[in-house]
Amino acid sequence: MKGYVLDYIDENEFRKLERALKKYNMLAFKKLNFEYYPALRNGNFVGELISQNKKASTETYELKLPSDKMFAQVHGEVKLVYTVYKKEETIMLDKITPTDILLEGHKSELTTYKGIMISKANASKDIFKIDLLNRLQDK
Repeated sequence: MKGYVLDYIDENEFRKLERALKKYNMLAFKKLNFEYYPALRNGNFVGELISQNKKASTETYELKLPSDKMFAQVHGEVKLVYTVYKKEETIMLDKITPTDILLEGHKSELTTYKGIMISKANASKDIFKIDLLNRLQDK
């Protein structure tokens, strides 16, 4: 088999994050599966190089996935973190951030406020952020 092999540090956890991403951000999920994964398999390491270990010949990348601007401001950017093992020609998929809101969305249905997902644990904080950002945009 030619190209790199995709593997997981914790497959169950990563699959939960992928399913939540599919449910709450379909654009990011489609880009991930139909553009970025094939590029990674072909050896095109997309994203920003965040660390490198020359002794073990590994590189860790952070790839920003497309998401709603308001979602990114409230919960943080949607990013894929992965490590490339060059000698073994393996890519270890680590996590998709923001993990807290995605895992919470996997466990139970999340509600929305003005079109943005809000966490059940931090609902008042998220609502405050959304209202504040909306007020800042109005000015």
